[in-house]
Amino acid sequence: MRPRLPVRRILLLRPLRPPNSPRLFTQNTLLSNSRPQLPFLTSPNRHPIVRFLTTERREWIKDEVWKAGRYTVYFWTGWFLLFVMSFGVQQEWLERKFPSPREWSWWTRKEYRSARWTEDHDGELRDLVNWPVAAYYYQYLLSRLEDPNLDGPGLKDQVEGGILVAGVGKTGYDISMKSEPWRRGYYEVVMGAARAAEHLDGWVKDTTRGMSFPASVVIGPSNPDPRPVPPGAPSPPREEDCEPAFAPPEVFYMRALTTEGFTEKQRLDAALAYATWLEYKGTTDAASAMYKWALDIASSSSAKGLVDTTTGVLNPNVGTPSSNLLSATTAFAVHHATNNNLSKALPIFVSILRARRSLQDVPTTMRSTLIPDDENDGIMKTITSIVRSALVPPEYPAPPDDGTTAPLRGPKERCEEAATMTYIGEILYASKQSQTSREDGLAWTREAVDIAEEELRRKGVDKEAKNTCRQCLEVGLGNWMTMVNKMAKAERESKATNTGSWLGFGSDQKDAIGRWESEEQVIKERMRRAGELLASSTPSGGSSSFLTV
Repeated sequence: MRPRLPVRRILLLRPLRPPNSPRLFTQNTLLSNSRPQLPFLTSPNRHPIVRFLTTERREWIKDEVWKAGRYTVYFWTGWFLLFVMSFGVQQEWLERKFPSPREWSWWTRKEYRSARWTEDHDGELRDLVNWPVAAYYYQYLLSRLEDPNLDGPGLKDQVEGGILVAGVGKTGYDISMKSEPWRRGYYEVVMGAARAAEHLDGWVKDTTRGMSFPASVVIGPSNPDPRPVPPGAPSPPREEDCEPAFAPPEVFYMRALTTEGFTEKQRLDAALAYATWLEYKGTTDAASAMYKWALDIASSSSAKGLVDTTTGVLNPNVGTPSSNLLSATTAFAVHHATNNNLSKALPIFVSILRARRSLQDVPTTMRSTLIPDDENDGIMKTITSIVRSALVPPEYPAPPDDGTTAPLRGPKERCEEAATMTYIGEILYASKQSQTSREDGLAWTREAVDIAEEELRRKGVDKEAKNTCRQCLEVGLGNWMTMVNKMAKAERESKATNTGSWLGFGSDQKDAIGRWESEEQVIKERMRRAGELLASSTPSGGSSSFLTV
């Protein structure tokens, strides 16, 4: 019985544990977070392996890439749609401001609007026009409009092979088979190219860079002292790399004059513009010949003998002159006056004034004297008009007057009449140095100023008539002040010489205000009153004034 006691003691020393539970040593090992760091179990060159791209992280990266791509597509799609929308709104606005013919292709119409917008500057901003860009547009438009495969189908030469003129090139085409909007748009492109050529006269193009420069900055033997280019501008070109930047203006003016299909007024405007350019270049004889050509154009639809094309004097016994004939004779008279041919200019101006005063007045209708019943509906009509203009495309404007009929004596013609009186006053004042002639010139100028100011203050005057009256009033006031200033100066000198004595008698007469000094104050008051009607507060003789004192 003794040998069994040790075995029984060993069994009693074992702790009690539930069935199927792990051993204590194994349980402690599984519950530990890391392996025991024992020196004899750790390899000195072995690093722990870490998984950077887990399943969760891979799914997160895929989601972020998908979001970035989706937002990028949204952004660029929205930006592109916004650009297309703004471009469409801009083209619609330009189309309403510069209408283009419907027969032209979309790209030609777009380039035409861009050309007109590039040139759309008035007043002092006119110097900011980028004429090289405008010239490029007009040249490109001409190439498209004169291409039978693009926008010029049916265009043909007036004779077989065309007519070549020395120094000018090929003459105009026969466009009489085209519609009126097409012909009018083509005329505007030709005249726009002529304006660009005038401003680029003397410019050269650097063939290596495709840039235009004034000839004064070119480096070469023909220009030993070149002008420096403005700060920030490209470097000046070399003479061997240059060619003329654009065709001369006479190329386009002659094309307008020789094209078959333009109206009489269009050809007359081209002739007068070309004559003005020749006069600016100092070729007086060529300008006189062009003015006579303009008289021939304007008299082609008038009665025979109504104007003497040699002198430019109108014959009042033949009939009433047309608008074109009045414009041509006025320009011819101004040409004589600016070149000191006052004896030739005065008869023309007198005949023009007589013809303008014989024009028929604008008939006064009952509609123009009554107040419309729907005057209170002005706001609704304005809103309706705005909505309709936004939804309905604008129609191409109706053709303007061709100038072959006599004008009516409206506000614009009355201001033209006042301008003619201003010219007559200048000639009478400047041609003769007698006191009577000068006073007659002042009288004509005073009456012209009164007519222009009266018409400008009248209600219901359109924009074109207002511009004419404003120019006439500005020039008239400037001439009036110039005349009176000279006469007041002579009056003061005469008073200082003839009045007073060494004894002091006559000082009262010396201090008295003379006639012309009083009129100076009157003119200053008139200028102050007319300040709201004029663009500038101090009127001065404009380009149409040839008075020299």
